[in-house]
Amino acid sequence: MLKSMRKNLKSLAPALWLVIFAFILSIFFVWGKGGGSGESRDKNVVAYVGKEKISVDIYINSLRTKIESLKEQFKELDANFIQQLNIPQQALEETIRQELILQTARRIGVKAADSEIRNRVLSYPVFQKDGKFIGFDEYKKILEWNRTTVSEFEDIISKEIMTTKAIQILTSGVSVTRDEVWENFKKTNESAELEYIYIPSDKMELSEQPTKEALLDYFGKNKDKYEIPEKRTAEYVFLNKEDLKGQIDIKDPDVQKYYESNKSHFEEPEKRRVQRIFLPFGDNEKKDILEQSNEIKKQLDKGEDFGKLALEFSKDDQASNNGDWGYFEWKQLPLEEQDTIQELAEKQISDPIELEDGVSIIRVSEILPSVQLPLEDVRERIETILRDNKAEEMIETRIAQLEKLALKEKSLDVAAQKLGYKIKNTGPLELGEGIDEIDPSGSLSHMLFNMEEKEISSPLITYKGKGISQLIKIEPPRPAAFEEVEEKVKNDFINEKKEQKAFERASRIKNSSNGSDLKDLAESDDIEYKSAQNHKREQYLSLIGENSEIDRIAFSLPLTELSDPIKVKGGAVLLRVLERKEVTKEEFDENFIQARNELLNTKQNKLFQSMYIKMREKIGVKINYDLYTRVNSEILSRYQSEND
Repeated sequence: MLKSMRKNLKSLAPALWLVIFAFILSIFFVWGKGGGSGESRDKNVVAYVGKEKISVDIYINSLRTKIESLKEQFKELDANFIQQLNIPQQALEETIRQELILQTARRIGVKAADSEIRNRVLSYPVFQKDGKFIGFDEYKKILEWNRTTVSEFEDIISKEIMTTKAIQILTSGVSVTRDEVWENFKKTNESAELEYIYIPSDKMELSEQPTKEALLDYFGKNKDKYEIPEKRTAEYVFLNKEDLKGQIDIKDPDVQKYYESNKSHFEEPEKRRVQRIFLPFGDNEKKDILEQSNEIKKQLDKGEDFGKLALEFSKDDQASNNGDWGYFEWKQLPLEEQDTIQELAEKQISDPIELEDGVSIIRVSEILPSVQLPLEDVRERIETILRDNKAEEMIETRIAQLEKLALKEKSLDVAAQKLGYKIKNTGPLELGEGIDEIDPSGSLSHMLFNMEEKEISSPLITYKGKGISQLIKIEPPRPAAFEEVEEKVKNDFINEKKEQKAFERASRIKNSSNGSDLKDLAESDDIEYKSAQNHKREQYLSLIGENSEIDRIAFSLPLTELSDPIKVKGGAVLLRVLERKEVTKEEFDENFIQARNELLNTKQNKLFQSMYIKMREKIGVKINYDLYTRVNSEILSRYQSEND
């Protein structure tokens, strides 16, 4: 770090260390320690970006970060759900994107100056105390605590600055006209209050089923809609971890040894139970509320019961419960309070803590020290871990043996027969299509689409087990014959007819409405009525989704006039505009600079995305799918649901 930072050493409150820890982790999860420039051996490389390597550690950190952020949104998170959201692929693409941008930055000569690195570090609140830099020694201590050095951390900051500058340079030629800004300003700021009725096509009944002649005629007019995509078929052997677990007997000495070697994993951490009195204040109440909090603190110092005063004065969610925030709920309180809680002794009461929206007084009512759990309490957990480990070892050994023999025989079928394994057929798979019992995420099909016919794959790892496959057939894409898509043609034909009937029904309702209230019309015809308070262009509407024709009518139809029927996917709509907020040229002039910058940023992002795709093609990206799927399996196995 630069010399100007080597001063003003400050101590940190315990809770702040937690914040810093999260901050440092987030940076390292994005960039990874040491970058991606080939420090790992090839067998630990999950992807190549040109000649540069992305190590498995960088990918794991990126994947874990995305999963942890998901855990904040979804309480019950399992491997199936993570794969359905395509999180592993997103994490890999992010690491590839970062490396591509960094390489581009270096190629066009972008550098990060010492002053830029210094300013960036100084800008992080976690490296400040009372508005000042915490000092070089404390800064170094934080990084060492996170197992990195100053030079490694500042290299990460340097890369961050370089990529930001590279994006700015590459998109600097983007411009916007005043007319473009005006149209975007209207789209962003104008809104309409709508009410509408929706006639869904799936409630329409057809008098008769379509004839085969009608379907053939429909198919002939819409042949371009029906194509059979490329499909690939493979034979495979898969060893399921759960099947092997039943064959494994765990001995007491193994359990004891694991427990002694991993005691720190079986500790219950210290718990603090917290009570709180919270007094909110408005703009003109702060002085009075601060005085009130000081009076309450005096009462507490004289021995008044904390819970009684919380019932009387506190204004938060736990006030009616004697201000009790329990052992865990208090961890959602502001950091200023969490800092104080970590510093207080048992039964100790804090001074009033001034917050943005009020004042609080904290009492730590109980502290339960960390406890080492006895072996018997965790025996079942350890047995599960050991059984998992042994099953994985068995699978690893058996699949390695099978792979070696299959490569020698040039046939997975022959090798499976010799070793007594049952071989299965995938059936024709499209790219990304999964096999529910072993690979619902579609990793196997992705692997097959990177193989040559008759090629034997490297081991496929999923969180359910491990397998090996041989590609036996490639079916190229082709136009569909009617018989292959007859059911789809029938469904499309019926849906189209039903949508037409929905439109005709909407027309009849419109013609007989005579200015009736839309809600009454909906009730009398047993159809859906909906309203939207502040609808904007390109915004989602309940039952309809995004629809450009709806937007056009919403911002052109005279107020309170009932629209003509509007065809939408899955039905028809009748719409009425109750109110409309429109912007003026004067408002536009006042906000022109901000509006221009927002649109410019949007266009720059779009341009960069298209440039990124070309960069990816030019530099070249190669993914090690074997390692990629194995890492995913190892990480996702920790998120198995009880039903797996």
